[in-house]
Formats: sequence, C-alpha cells, structure tokens
Amino acid sequence: MTFPFRKHIAEIAPYSTARDEFKGGDISVWLDANESPYNNGVNRYPDPHQKALKQVLSQLKGVATDRIFVGNGSDEAIDLCFRLFCEPGEDNVVAIAPSYGMYGVAAAVNHVELREVQLREDFSLPVEELLAVCDAHTRLLWVCSPNNPSSNAFPQEDLLRLARDFQGMLVVDEAYVDFSEKGTMLAHLDDFPRLIVLQTLSKAWGMAGLRLGLAFAHPVVSAAFAKIKYPYNVNAPTQAEVIRRLSSEPVAEHVAEIKAERRRLEEELPGIACVKKVYPSDANFLLVEVTDANAIYDALVAAGIIVRNRSRIVGCRGCLRLTVGTPAENKRLLDVLRTLS
Repeated sequence: MTFPFRKHIAEIAPYSTARDEFKGGDISVWLDANESPYNNGVNRYPDPHQKALKQVLSQLKGVATDRIFVGNGSDEAIDLCFRLFCEPGEDNVVAIAPSYGMYGVAAAVNHVELREVQLREDFSLPVEELLAVCDAHTRLLWVCSPNNPSSNAFPQEDLLRLARDFQGMLVVDEAYVDFSEKGTMLAHLDDFPRLIVLQTLSKAWGMAGLRLGLAFAHPVVSAAFAKIKYPYNVNAPTQAEVIRRLSSEPVAEHVAEIKAERRRLEEELPGIACVKKVYPSDANFLLVEVTDANAIYDALVAAGIIVRNRSRIVGCRGCLRLTVGTPAENKRLLDVLRTLS
C-alpha cells in the first residue's frame, strides 16, 4: 500500500535520543540528556513515544499501539496531516462547510488551498459534490462527524463511500463521537489504509485542560506522524494524569447525564418565544436558530452566560451554539431565555 506523503518525507531522519538508541540494561545513572540530576518529579524528559499511555489507550479503544498517535490536542494531528501530505502552494484539501475552523487555519499556515463544500440545507453530507471537487492534487478530505457547529453525525455508509472512492487520505474527526449513537469509524481502519480517525479527551473525558488528542491510522501513517512531530510533544505530568484519569473518570455517568440534559433542552427550547428552530444533535451541544442572534447573545452575556454566536457563518444564519452544561446551568440558560421572549 502506498500513501500520498510529500516527496521529501521518506528522506527525513527523525530526532533521536540516547534513550531511543540504547537497547536495555540496568541503567541507574542518566547522564545522556543534559537534564538536572535533582529529582523533583519533572526533572527528566518525558517518554517521547508515550508507551505506557498508548498501552492504556489501546485497551480502551481496541486499537493496536502501532496505530495510535498521541498529540498535544487534536490540533497537532491536524497540522501534521498537512505537513505530511501537502506540498505548499501545490496541493489542496477539501472540507465540508460549516465545520471546525482549525482545518482552514492549518491550511493557511501551511500554504495549502482549502476547497470547501457546503453541507445541504438540512446539514446532510453532499458525498457526490465532495468527490467532484477533488482532483489529482487533493491530498486530504476533512469530515467532522459529529460536525461542529451543525451538531449532527453523518451516516457511516456516507463516510464509507468517501473512504472507498477518494484517492487521498480521508480524515474523520470524531471529537464528539462519545455523544453519538451513529458509531465510530475505528472499526474500519483495517479495511481502509488511507483512513485517519481523530478523537480527543477534551470533550466526554473532561480533560480539555490537559490537551490530549489522538489520531488512529495505518501503522505506516502513525509512524510518519511520530517521525515529524516534536520529540517531547506531550509532557510527563500530562501523560501520568491521563493514565490515572482514564481508569477513574466517571465518563459513562457524565455522558449519560449530558445526553439526558440535551434531550431536556431539545424539548424545552422550542417552547420559548425567541427560539425558532433547534437542530437535531449527536454532540454535547445544540445549534439553535433564534429571532435575533446578536441581541440574544449580548443579553445572555449580560446575564453571565456565554454561548457561541455562529450567525455570521454561511448555513448558520441566526444561530447560536449552546453547549450542554450541568442541570443547574441549563436551567439558568432556559430561565434567562424565557425572559427574552
């Protein structure tokens, strides 16, 4: 299987440490990395390969360790996709719109053309249009599912069609997959070597402050990510804390409550006079069309509630994006919205 890597990637020699090179032995004196010898818990460099963390993630996700890339948030994996596959000023990528803004930012930073294909009016996936806009220089196809800000997950048959027919790398960003009933694309990694699945611990797992993102891919692609990343991209306290939290965080309980609160908001919001439409959600947020997005946003801020005003985005005119909070936070939101009716 060949992958559309940039021409020079094969010639790059990754940064290597002495600890990569030594093959075992009873080492008790570490004088190789010019670190401080005074043990304060963080005086040594972290494991650049995150071996212990990947073992835990492998068991959690059912994916072999050689298919896992661990990054400083999903944004690192997004940027590395551009650096791995796209020749600046020559190649292009395709993405749905509206969607996560970092695809466009990373494209601009890496001097790569971004071709956006608008979702249909009901936010369904325009599979044929996405494939039609691709050409011989299209290296990446970005699909966020569940999508941000539309909040809907796309049917797996649509994603599988793209995986079959697109000749570049299909990147499915599953940041909100824990809140969806439509499932993950992880089970299809063996079937489609050019599939990359992104996930994060920032949402359902409640670790946004730790900045831990995951990319799952063919071992050759995962190795290429590791080859060009900065050596110590995930610090030691983060690795240790994530391992601890993966075994102790009540994620199932939290996800269940968020889903229940999402249903509550879906039921109560339409009865409020300033709410025009609530779009179906597979995520931990709702896209809501209101009578005057700017005025209602300002009123919510004045009441101490911040939401995201998405009304200037094509396809989201008049819409606010509301994250599902705790029961108390959601009650406060509903109470304030009712006073604005």
